Amino acid sequence: MFTRLPLLLFALGLMVVQSGCPSSSEYEERKRQLEQKQAEAQNADPKASSDAGLQEFTPPPLEELVASVEWEDSRVVDPLELYREHLETKEQLATVDEALSLKNDSEEANAKIMSALGRMYESKDQVNFDDELIRHAGVEVKSTNPLMMSSTVEFDVVGMMGVGLFSFDWNMEPLALSDYVKSWKTSKDKLYDMVVLRDDMTWSDGTPITAHDIEFSFKTIMDPEIPIPAVRTGMEDMKWVEAYDDHTIVFFHKQSLATNVWNCNFPIIPKHVYETTIPEDKTMANSDRHVELESDPVVGGAYKLVKRTKSEILLERRDDWYMHDGKQVRRKPHFKRIRFQVIADPNTQRLALNRGDIHDLELQATQWVTQTNDEDFYKLNTKVRGEQWVYYFIGWNVEKPQFTDVKVRKALAYAVDYDYIMNKLLHGLWPPCTGTFHPDSWMGPTEARSPYKQDLEKAVALLEEAGWKDTDSDGIRDKEIGGKKRNFEFVLTTPNQPWRVDVCNSFANTLSRIGIKCTVSATEFTVFQEQSRDHDFDAIFGGWGTGTDPSTTANIFKTAEGRNYGQYSNKRVDELFDLAKLELDRDKRAEYYREIDEILWDEQAYCFLFYRSAFYGFNKKLRGYMFSPRGPYHYAPGFDAIWAAAK
Repeated sequence: MFTRLPLLLFALGLMVVQSGCPSSSEYEERKRQLEQKQAEAQNADPKASSDAGLQEFTPPPLEELVASVEWEDSRVVDPLELYREHLETKEQLATVDEALSLKNDSEEANAKIMSALGRMYESKDQVNFDDELIRHAGVEVKSTNPLMMSSTVEFDVVGMMGVGLFSFDWNMEPLALSDYVKSWKTSKDKLYDMVVLRDDMTWSDGTPITAHDIEFSFKTIMDPEIPIPAVRTGMEDMKWVEAYDDHTIVFFHKQSLATNVWNCNFPIIPKHVYETTIPEDKTMANSDRHVELESDPVVGGAYKLVKRTKSEILLERRDDWYMHDGKQVRRKPHFKRIRFQVIADPNTQRLALNRGDIHDLELQATQWVTQTNDEDFYKLNTKVRGEQWVYYFIGWNVEKPQFTDVKVRKALAYAVDYDYIMNKLLHGLWPPCTGTFHPDSWMGPTEARSPYKQDLEKAVALLEEAGWKDTDSDGIRDKEIGGKKRNFEFVLTTPNQPWRVDVCNSFANTLSRIGIKCTVSATEFTVFQEQSRDHDFDAIFGGWGTGTDPSTTANIFKTAEGRNYGQYSNKRVDELFDLAKLELDRDKRAEYYREIDEILWDEQAYCFLFYRSAFYGFNKKLRGYMFSPRGPYHYAPGFDAIWAAAK
């Protein structure tokens, strides 16, 4: 499970709300003192300890490190057993047969279905281990290389084939996976993590998986010539990774940061394969060998790739993953094969689910309310809803002159027809979003925040204050910028999905009533991603899933960070993100993130629209699903808990 970052489901002001956090000068002094203290402890230069990038480092002998550091045991668990323990605290509200006969038309029905079908099996005889699971994928898989992952579907596919030492549970608490890890210790000062690997792991070509693969993967990720920004993000805080022997690996961190634990969670590739291919092709994509590896990768996870086309990915269970030297050493994966079917059109998706051609589907609001209530749907399927901290927004490119003024961004927020979007287009299923941190999260606001409501009079007044007036009476507001009159018009770019286009068109229609011309541009998702990364847009309609830690939001809102597509910048926000990483006490960290959230809300860095809870259709043969802030899949055990009932 490699998802440290928020998942893409895809400006400036001076007001600062103080929440008992240090001032800028206090921040600089605190940071300097901490860096000095850590540098002295490591006998290193203070500046070098905070520099980004990989520098040569000679680690101390293992015996010396073990003896000189105060170590604490960290969690090594089997997430399935953790889930079983969790279920013991939950009452089963219906039998399986009762749940399968229900239509999900109320909160009560939803609770009964989840409580019965979300459970684990009591006996292996209840599981059809020879079954094939057919999952839906909305877009094509561009790469099966763990280091090249960039989309949700790639994380899904590659995650089933990859080696992952670490993950996190449904409470977003970190853990090491007992399938791969024998022990995990963390230094009390958070500067070191030491992991001892199991000795019964092999790559799919039979080569043992060792600590040297992990060290090699780290060095590859940190090579600036290799174009893998998605998995490199956050790794600048890692000082070194050293394989002391085949099974002992130590992660060295530059500073004592609350976020260090997440930086250990990076993809792992086989050293014996890539140490010869990468020097010849640092793109990891263009050489004949790298092209071959895309279709026939050497993998260390529970599944291997047996077929790959633009419309389909087929994975098959690796017997040599759970068997070693003739003995079963890990649980047997629940499915013999996993097939991903790429279907983009919503109507085609729903029909495929009804026919049993796919076994899961994230349902759109209209699908949930009007298209999944009849016998055609319930013959093979049921549906459930649950928690998921995904929020949608309109993001402004604040380098564009229309959006530099916070008054304009607030005016645009007042212009949105929330009632029509939320209650008509989205059928009242998704609640309004009031900031970047979910209200249920530990870093969310302590008091409920009132969402924006449409108020065109306020919108017009703010536009007038910002100097946008219709001086030539042509119906479009204009303003003199740099000695030249400029009309208030812009392009709003969105992935080409009907419901997204409907939301954007609603906004464009409203803006036309207050003298702003908004053109909606619907594009393929890959084009949308490229334009976002290149800042080649005026405004975008997108969504973010939650990261494992609020620090990942820095990648979206900190100055010049990789996913700060709108180029928002605020010095205080930058300082607060740094402070929050330095603070090890979670309650104090929460204060920093709440101030960040308040600033982003006050300055409308995004126009925050709504949270999208999880709505899924599942084939009735499936069991074991549960929801987390990242939905049913992207946590531990997540997908691994799902199983097919024996007939």
